[in-house]
Amino acid sequence: MSFEGINSVHLLGIGGIGMSALARWFRHEGYAVSGYDRTPSPLTDELIAEGMKISFEDKLETIPSQITNSPERALIIWTPAMPKDSAQLNFFRNKDFQLKKRSEVLGMVTSSYYTIAVAGTHGKTTTSSMIAHMLKSAGKPVVAFLGGITQNYQSNLILGDKKAKEPALVVVEADEFDRSFLRLHPNEIVLTSADPDHLDIYGDEEHILDGFSEFVNLVDKKGRLYIQQHAMQRLGESKLPKVLTREYGLRSSGISAENIQARPGSFVFDYVDSKNEIKGLELFIPGFHNVENALAAIAIALDHHISEEQIRAGLSSFKGVKRRFEIHVNEGSHVFIDDYAHHPEEIRACLSSVRAMFPTRKLTVIFQPHLFTRTRDFAEGFSESLSLADSVILLDIYPARELPIEGVTSSMLLENINTRHKELVSKENLMNHLDKASPEVLVTLGAGDIDRLVPVIASWMKKGLNRYAL
Repeated sequence: MSFEGINSVHLLGIGGIGMSALARWFRHEGYAVSGYDRTPSPLTDELIAEGMKISFEDKLETIPSQITNSPERALIIWTPAMPKDSAQLNFFRNKDFQLKKRSEVLGMVTSSYYTIAVAGTHGKTTTSSMIAHMLKSAGKPVVAFLGGITQNYQSNLILGDKKAKEPALVVVEADEFDRSFLRLHPNEIVLTSADPDHLDIYGDEEHILDGFSEFVNLVDKKGRLYIQQHAMQRLGESKLPKVLTREYGLRSSGISAENIQARPGSFVFDYVDSKNEIKGLELFIPGFHNVENALAAIAIALDHHISEEQIRAGLSSFKGVKRRFEIHVNEGSHVFIDDYAHHPEEIRACLSSVRAMFPTRKLTVIFQPHLFTRTRDFAEGFSESLSLADSVILLDIYPARELPIEGVTSSMLLENINTRHKELVSKENLMNHLDKASPEVLVTLGAGDIDRLVPVIASWMKKGLNRYAL
C-alpha cells in the first residue's frame, strides 16, 4: 500500500494506542514520521526510540521543517481527542494540508487488503490480538492494527513478512467511538458485543445499535460475519447482512464452549461447532469472557484452513494483551490482577472469572471510573457489577476528554454497592490503605491513569510476600 506523492506523515495525538499503531506502520513502510502529544508516556518513549520525532508542545515551531516546507508531500493524521483550539490542528486546517482522521487513513489501508475487522463494546482488543496471533503463528502473512500492546509482540502493530508469497491478511480493531469503524472495508467481521456505551456520542441505546448494524452491513458480499450470541439477539436477524453468518457464545447453538474448567492460571475447554470438535484446549489468559473471545478466533482459524494442531499451539502460546486480565502476582495466598474494564458488563465478566478461579479467597477491587458521562449513564450497572467483590475501593473519576458534571462523582456509586466493605480513597492514600487492608486477591479496574499505579502495587505485594517468607 502506498500513498502517492507522500513522503512524510505527522500525527496529532501520536501517543494514543490507535494512532501509534498507524505511526509504526508508516515508519515501517519508509515514511518520515513525526507527531505531537500532550504528555510523554512509555509508548511515546518507544516511538522516539524507533526513530520518530515527537514534540510535547502544541507549537508551530515544533513541527518538522520537512512538513512545513513541503505541504503537498505531507499527510497529517489527527484524532478527535485533539482539542478544538489546538495550534497545530488549526494551522494544518488553515494552510490546506492533506488532513485526515485516523479512521479515514485506516480505511484507505484496509481497502487494499483482505481485512478481518473486529468490533464490539468490549472484547475487541483481545479477540483481534488473538486472531492475529493465531494466523501469524500458523505461518500466515498478517498485518494487525490493535488497540492494546500484545504480550507476544510487545506492540500494538503486528507486521507480516514482505517476502511472503501470499498477500497479507489485515486484522484491525474496529472502534465504534465517533463512528470510526464505518470507514473500514472489511471482508470478514467479528462482532463481540453490542451493549450500550459512548452515549455521549450516540445519544441512546437505539442509536448505538443502529451504528453496529450499519457496520456489520459493510462486510463484503462474499465475506463472513461472526457474531456473539447476545449481540445477535440485540441487533436482530433482520438487521444483519445476507452473508454467511456464524453465531458464537459459551452456550450458543452455533459455536460454543463445553467442559469449561477454571484453573488458577488458565481455562481449559472444548471447542464445538456443527462440523468440528476440538477437546482440551488450554488458554493461559483466564476468564470466561476470554474463552468466548477464543471461540471467534478458532472459528476464523478453521475457516482459513489452519489445522487443529496449529490452533492448539497458537492458543496456548497466546500471552494476552497488557491490561486485559493481566496477572501480575499469583503466589501462594496472594494474587494481583489488572484489567482495563471500564463498563459494567466488562467488570462483571472480569470479577465472575476471578471468583471462579479463586472461589474461597477474599476479593478486593480498586475501581477508577472513566468519564463523567459513562459514570452517570451506567451508575446502577457499575454498583451491581462491583457488588461481586467482598471489598470495593473507589478512586475519583478519570475525566479524560470531559469537563466535570455537577453531582456526578464516584460517591454516587457507593450507596448501591451491595458489600459491607466499600469506601472512597484518593490515589495519594491508596498504598497506605492497602498496607492496612492486606488483600488476598486484589483486582484493579479502569481505563484512566490507574495503570500508573499497577507497577507500584505489584512491587508492594511482591515485597510483602518476601517478608512473609522470612
